Amino acid sequence: MNNRAELKKARRVVVKIGSSLICDQERLSQGRLRALANQIAQLRNRGLEVVLVSSGAVAAGVRKLGLPQRPQTLILKQACASAGQVSLMTSWEKALGTFNLKCAQILLTADDLSDRRRFLNARNTMLSLVDLGVVPIVNENDTIAVEELKVGDNDTLGALVASLVEADLFINLTDLDGLFDSDPRLNQDAKLVTEVSEVDQKMLDAAGDSGPMGTGGMFTKVRAAGRLAERGVPSLIANGQARDILERLINGEELGTFFQPSKKHRRAKQYWLAFAARPKGRLLIDQGAAEAVVNRGKSLLPGGITGLDGLFDAGDAVTLAAAQDGTELGVGLTNYSSPEIEKIMGLSSVLIESVLGCSHSDEVVHRNNLVIFNGQQTK
Repeated sequence: MNNRAELKKARRVVVKIGSSLICDQERLSQGRLRALANQIAQLRNRGLEVVLVSSGAVAAGVRKLGLPQRPQTLILKQACASAGQVSLMTSWEKALGTFNLKCAQILLTADDLSDRRRFLNARNTMLSLVDLGVVPIVNENDTIAVEELKVGDNDTLGALVASLVEADLFINLTDLDGLFDSDPRLNQDAKLVTEVSEVDQKMLDAAGDSGPMGTGGMFTKVRAAGRLAERGVPSLIANGQARDILERLINGEELGTFFQPSKKHRRAKQYWLAFAARPKGRLLIDQGAAEAVVNRGKSLLPGGITGLDGLFDAGDAVTLAAAQDGTELGVGLTNYSSPEIEKIMGLSSVLIESVLGCSHSDEVVHRNNLVIFNGQQTK
């Protein structure tokens, strides 16, 4: 779907709803929730499958726990999320139930998404719920996620979920009309960007900071749209306060900012490797191996490895870096553990079995399990 007119073809949609749309002064607004639930019901009535990524748990918890303002420490944020998530899901269940829709809660951490098996398990659960006619409601599991294991914002989470369920479209609802050429809060002459063919660094640098209610500003929204474009998924950033916004967007009405999918996009596993996997270690490779994997779409053989960092098992994600200067070249799934690689690095593949007593594969990282950075990818 490369243009708005084709959005009517969408059959599975992920909708991310920012906290500013459903919270009023750090209190969940039942009226706003019902209005959005009504729109979701309209999409369901026309045959669309809908997955929600809903913010609002921390904001709801602030009021519920009687705190004077949004907390700054991780521990208090986790407490607010724990208390607020109950209110958030109860409110969604009531709002959707008004339109005879059932919902289910899915709480994820970055650790869940970075582990390939758990990533696929989450996908199977969500798709099973969708098949049962249930609306999955996804949020980050802020209650237990420590800082280094956090996705960080629901814009990024929404993009990962859209890839996870193989959505046809990602709609990111916020309290702004879309992406502007400058900050509309500071410049009254700022103009709405109605369509984006490619997200570049200049556009990311120009994106604004987050507002007072949420953790994700326009930067994270644009970055999420750019990442999804690499997956081949179109996305929209639009004002969730506009009347019947979801149906109007699906009908192709020129509202918000439409991000076109890339014509040359990453496969599902490559997208996961690039944006969800968390490397457990690093392999240093020589110039010949770097040229082979980056420019010729080859697998990484043990002969090209000169060193490694970290402790990891077979099947873990590892970063590939140039031995000469440490430049990170890509990330892939290793067929061998770090102790095994220490024994076979620099050797020909034919010697693997004699050194280790067995051979899992001739390749340490197969090209099908490898993604190259800087816009390049394996063939």
